[in-house]
Amino acid sequence: MLAFANAKINIGLNVTEKLPDGYHNIQTVFYPIQLHDVVELTDTTTTNCVVSGIDNLGNPEENICYKAFRLLQRDYNFPEQQITLLKQIPVGAGLGGGSSDAAQLIKIMNKKFNLGLSVPEMEQYASALGADCAFFIENKPVYAVGKGDQFTPVGLDLSAYNIVLVKPDIHVSTAEAYAGMQPLPHEGNLLALVQQPVETWKDQVKNDFERMVFEKYPAIADVKQQLYAAGALYAAMSGSGSSVYGIFNGPVALPELEQHNKVYYNL
Repeated sequence: MLAFANAKINIGLNVTEKLPDGYHNIQTVFYPIQLHDVVELTDTTTTNCVVSGIDNLGNPEENICYKAFRLLQRDYNFPEQQITLLKQIPVGAGLGGGSSDAAQLIKIMNKKFNLGLSVPEMEQYASALGADCAFFIENKPVYAVGKGDQFTPVGLDLSAYNIVLVKPDIHVSTAEAYAGMQPLPHEGNLLALVQQPVETWKDQVKNDFERMVFEKYPAIADVKQQLYAAGALYAAMSGSGSSVYGIFNGPVALPELEQHNKVYYNL
């Protein structure tokens, strides 16, 4: 059984509070985009996780999909399976690729083994794997607060625009980014701001990680500047980076950015 696991972007990301356990409370909007990994589950005698498309992903048994499989198997005792991942969503890019893979695998297992799990039950399993993992169960735009795991649906539709994603050859560690983050006061209400026209977002909808990440990696800041120079209505880093997206009114070509970065069009 096979499924396509899409990426997401963050539209705005306010870090509002550092918690005693080291985690942070945030405010953000998760928005799904059309960049996909492929997740497949097939019968076998010994469970393993085979990953292709991106090198150096570490021990397969540490893969979030392997963890998702064992998490559900513990409660439902279904047979061993081979997990096959074709990775096309960049890693370390703030796009939620691993979380999306795991969420899709939960949905595949629910269907293949007739587990009868409801959406909230699948979201509960997903939340045990990562803060943003549960988002990908329903996979619709949401306003996320808390640790990024409390959702309110958002009536946001960007299908009339052209979203372009740029991935520099830079890996930004999420743990490193959060470790250096100092929560600051925020003006305006992000949920209200993102429901205004996209043209109004530039000076109001911000990603708190940009300040620190751009200082350490000026090449990422330069990508954002080039997107605006090319006519983007809005451009921002997704998550803690390193990918940067631009929202355009129509088709665009970015040959200069393609020279040193991976560029994905029409998302």
